[in-house]
Amino acid sequence: MRTTRRWATAGVAAALAVTAAGLVGCTAPGPARPAASAPHAPVRDSATPSPAPTRDPAEAFADQRLANMTLRQKVASLFMLHAGGTDGAALRGFSDRYGLGGLILMGDNIPASPEALAGQTAAMRASDPTMPPLIGIDEEGGDVTRLPWDGQPGGEELRGGSPDATRAAFSARAALLKQAGVSLNFGVVADMTADPSSFISDRVLGTDPAGAADRVAAAVAGERGSVLSTLKHFPGHGETDADSHLTVPTTTVSRAQWEARDLPPFRAGVDAGAEVVMFGHLVYSQVDAAPASLSPTWHRILRDEVGFHGITITDDLRMLQDTGLPQYQDAGANAVAAIAAGNTMVLMVQGADTDPAALIDAVVAAVGDGRIPVEQIDADARALIVLRHSMTKEE
Repeated sequence: MRTTRRWATAGVAAALAVTAAGLVGCTAPGPARPAASAPHAPVRDSATPSPAPTRDPAEAFADQRLANMTLRQKVASLFMLHAGGTDGAALRGFSDRYGLGGLILMGDNIPASPEALAGQTAAMRASDPTMPPLIGIDEEGGDVTRLPWDGQPGGEELRGGSPDATRAAFSARAALLKQAGVSLNFGVVADMTADPSSFISDRVLGTDPAGAADRVAAAVAGERGSVLSTLKHFPGHGETDADSHLTVPTTTVSRAQWEARDLPPFRAGVDAGAEVVMFGHLVYSQVDAAPASLSPTWHRILRDEVGFHGITITDDLRMLQDTGLPQYQDAGANAVAAIAAGNTMVLMVQGADTDPAALIDAVVAAVGDGRIPVEQIDADARALIVLRHSMTKEE
């Protein structure tokens, strides 16, 4: 995903640059002539310097903010965590206490009305209006709906209709989210399967690669300009019927089979302009033995071969602990592995047994001993600063 929103200040910057260029034209020294008698436009003297290109204000803002952040503050900004309740001030206090980059809203965060949620999220953003935290939500429609007033259909219904119907549903849903102050929707299921026994079956937007791709692109187009779009769960949950909340689903499909069946919807969503890709806790054993969420190989494939250069985020890291598998019982180690693999951001609906400070400490320590390059932390933190600051122009 690109590191700035498509509707940010690039167009204004370009317009200013063109205006500036028109004002600085001059001729070489010589006798003045009346403008009306000049047969041609003035010729720029080659010695006259061209105007410096106008810089995106969000980029300049990010450089300044990054320069004034400690390593711990940079690391903390890479976490999106959860706190319960509908008290916006208390949620803001939780975010500020740890310096988080975002908060995810779950069912226990949703008040009784859209107006109440808008007031709650406004309070959550109040600490720093120039760089508010990302406020994320899983609002797919259908089986995964957090907002009781979202009456738009989800994947199970939409996949039987046209891409235009998908676009309309996601546009209406995104408008609700924007009005409620939500900035990031984990809502576009780019997984594809025709297997009704698959865990993800009821949520997919298509049962064949082409159909899924068309509707995924339409969903992203529908959300454009209202909320940040997320494609999930890369590289694709449809190759197994297992539930990644309970285990780490594993498939032996080949790389070629993945490219033919599972990649098209993700590629279509990237091409349509999705800003975020969520990595699933899924093992494609023919590609990497590690779950994709912890896999540098899968991050390289998405970046270098699919061409996605935006924000990457894990699926809820708590899910790895909930599998009961011993190698995933250290939450801090999971966070380190996720960032080292290439995720810009770590998402976790942490329980009472997980201390956010300990998660941050683990990553800071990994930077200190060289397991994660400090340059990577700087790049990730800067990308999120640009994104968060750019979003304020739309409020």
